[in-house]
Amino acid sequence: MTVIRTDLCVIGAGSGGLSVAAGAVQMGARVVLVEGHRMGGDCLNFGCVPSKALLAAGKAAAAHRRGFAGVAGDEPVVDFAASRDHVASVIAAIAPHDSQDRFEGLGVTVIRDWARFVSPRELEAGGQRIRARRFVIATGSSPLLPPIPGLDAVPCLTNETIFDLREAPGHLLIVGAGPIGLEMAQAHRRLGSKVTVIEGARALGRDDPEAVQLVLARLRGEGVEVIEGAQVERIGGRRGAIEVQVAGGTVFMGTHLLMAAGRRPNLDRLNLEAAGVRSDKAGIVVNAGLRTSNRRVYAIGDVAGQGQFTHLAGYQAGLVIRPLLFGLPARARADHIPRVTYTDPELAQIGPTEAEARAAHGAAVSVIRLGFDASDRAQAEGRTEGLIKVMVVKGRPVGVTVAGPGAGEMIGIWALAIANRLKMASIAGMVLPYPTMGELSKRAAGAYFSPKLFDNPLVKRVVGLVQRFVP
Repeated sequence: MTVIRTDLCVIGAGSGGLSVAAGAVQMGARVVLVEGHRMGGDCLNFGCVPSKALLAAGKAAAAHRRGFAGVAGDEPVVDFAASRDHVASVIAAIAPHDSQDRFEGLGVTVIRDWARFVSPRELEAGGQRIRARRFVIATGSSPLLPPIPGLDAVPCLTNETIFDLREAPGHLLIVGAGPIGLEMAQAHRRLGSKVTVIEGARALGRDDPEAVQLVLARLRGEGVEVIEGAQVERIGGRRGAIEVQVAGGTVFMGTHLLMAAGRRPNLDRLNLEAAGVRSDKAGIVVNAGLRTSNRRVYAIGDVAGQGQFTHLAGYQAGLVIRPLLFGLPARARADHIPRVTYTDPELAQIGPTEAEARAAHGAAVSVIRLGFDASDRAQAEGRTEGLIKVMVVKGRPVGVTVAGPGAGEMIGIWALAIANRLKMASIAGMVLPYPTMGELSKRAAGAYFSPKLFDNPLVKRVVGLVQRFVP
């Protein structure tokens, strides 16, 4: 068996692994990249990219139906297969950036096989043994299929297979009302399918309830049936006639089933015991610097159990470069990582929600709330459903919720503020072009200072004295 000796071995060619490999090799390290499935990982092939491409097709259909200000709307002619072709073309356009050819061109040794540790410093893949000074595990996560009676006996879709459909489902049943479930629900409803979403607890349970209701109201208004508090007890039926029974005996029937009930870290093939790497239900156990119980091994992205976002994996990739290449300390933060559900309206969050902020900070937290109807641009666009909430402690924003059109873009300025620990005065001091949706952030910051300026007797007294005595 051939032995490859290298500085760094990266396991997993998703967004995090690719970022580490590209950065390390371009800074002079010898790098081996091992990938047993598709280059680009879940995000490119089954997640962020295809889902947003399909949502874009659904958005075009919804705009056609809605019409606007004297422009009559009508029912669009939807070619579902062509929408899927759009998804495939977007993946194909991005794929070269993540391709084996590109990384080999950078100088990375790419091995297309599953990796298996055989010792704390060695693994095997592709009939070769790789001995590395350092390892980064970035194997991501996969759809979780809960142990529901009958699930293994019926056709079941996940985010890894739903984009292969060439015909619109007649009636899509979705188990799970998290971001994946609701995004796919709205996209397929807008493209012509009947959709029922079944959630055992609360839809978008991590998010602010007031913001969530804006999202659910839109989905239900478009005909998506969202059932909350309905624990699935049994799944049955056959292809084209799926049955989902919930607690209490109610049975929902549909033609297709999508399981969107969570994700699990990809650990099975790694043989972590041989490497001396600890793991638990959430994933690989890491310290604040993303180092595992084996000091030569780091873990990033979904498999590290810190969150399941492409941009989080990218952030962690940039962080571990410091100890890997330069021997410098690194410490991961979590307070400045945003998340977005890309329904229409979108829901974006950074830091704690209102309830979480009040629980953590008590009376010290101030909550600023503005509706999108306070935006002149939103009025002009006819899209005034939405809100922004800013949770402030000692003059600094600690958490922000935005629900409405373009919320994912609007959260950016708050991500900058929280990452750099800026005060509300920095946001209030911005000058933004008029009319833009970004002005809502500036207005929210201004609203934080308004009581201190306009309802303060001392300010009014000072102004009065200046007007009387200053020439």
